Amino acid sequence: MLTVRAACVIAVVAAATPARADRVVAIAPLSALGAEDTSAGTRKLTGQIEAAIAALPGTTVVRAAQVADAAKKAKKPQLRACDGDAACLTELATLVGAQIIISGEVGGLGESKVVYLAATQSGKELRATTMAVGGTRDDASGGPRGAAVRLLDPDSYRGTLHFVIDVAGATVYINGAKVALTAAGDTLQAVGAQAVRVTHPEYHDFVRFIDVEYGKTTDVAVGMQQYPIVERDLAGKPVNRDKIEYLDPPLWRRWYVVGPAAVGLTIVTAVIVAYATHNFPDGNCHVIGGSKSC
Repeated sequence: MLTVRAACVIAVVAAATPARADRVVAIAPLSALGAEDTSAGTRKLTGQIEAAIAALPGTTVVRAAQVADAAKKAKKPQLRACDGDAACLTELATLVGAQIIISGEVGGLGESKVVYLAATQSGKELRATTMAVGGTRDDASGGPRGAAVRLLDPDSYRGTLHFVIDVAGATVYINGAKVALTAAGDTLQAVGAQAVRVTHPEYHDFVRFIDVEYGKTTDVAVGMQQYPIVERDLAGKPVNRDKIEYLDPPLWRRWYVVGPAAVGLTIVTAVIVAYATHNFPDGNCHVIGGSKSC
C-alpha cells in the first residue's frame, strides 16, 4: 500500500513531467543564396515559424538556435547549411533527436520576402510549400501558421463557408459533390477556389466560384431567382393531376360539327367533278341538243 506522502510525491512528479509529444520537429537555420542567413528579419521570421509549428497538436519543436549549437558542438559546421540536401538534413535531425526537420530558403528584397520551406523525414521530402511575407498574400495563405499546417497537417488546411440562402429547401453542391450544411449554414472546405452551385426545382441555379481562406469564415449570400411561371401558381395551389379540368374546344372544332361538314363537302365535290366530266368535249365528239354525237 502506498502511503499518502508517497502518493502525493508521485502525483507531483507526474504533473511536472510534460506529456510525450507525437513528433519532434527540428528547424534548420534558414539560408539565403546557399549560406546561413543571420539577418534580423530572418531571425524574426524563424521565430514565427517555430511558434507556428509548436502550436500544432502533439508537436515539440527543436529551435533553429538549438540545432545550430548542436552542429557546432559536434564539430560539423557543414550541417548548418545543408542547402536542401536530404542526407545532410537527416544527419542534422538525428543529431538533435527529431523525426522531421524543416529547412528553408529565403528570397526577395526588403520587407517583401518569399520563403521556400520543405519538411524532410528519414531522408525523404514529405512536403514543400512557399510562404509570402509582407503584402496581401501573407494574410490570404495564413502566413507562418498556414505554412506550418500545409507542411505537417495538410488535412487541416481549411476554411469555413457560411451560406445565407433566401429559399428554404435548396441543395448545395461544392465541386460537384452534395454538401450537408450545419444548422448555422456552415461547411468546412479546403483552401482555394471552390465551385459552388445551389439548386431548387422552382428557381434558377446559383453558381459561383468562391475563394476559401485558411482559418477564416467567408460569407456566401445566395439570392435565387424564381422561374417566370411555376405550375402550381396557375391555380394558386399545388396541382392534383387527378382533378385537372380541361376546357371544351370551340364549336367549329367539335367532332359532331366537323364530321358531317366533311362528308357534305366530299359529296358536293364528287357531283361537280362528275358534271364537268360529262359535259366537257373531247376529240370529235359534240353535244347537240342535249345529246352527245361523236
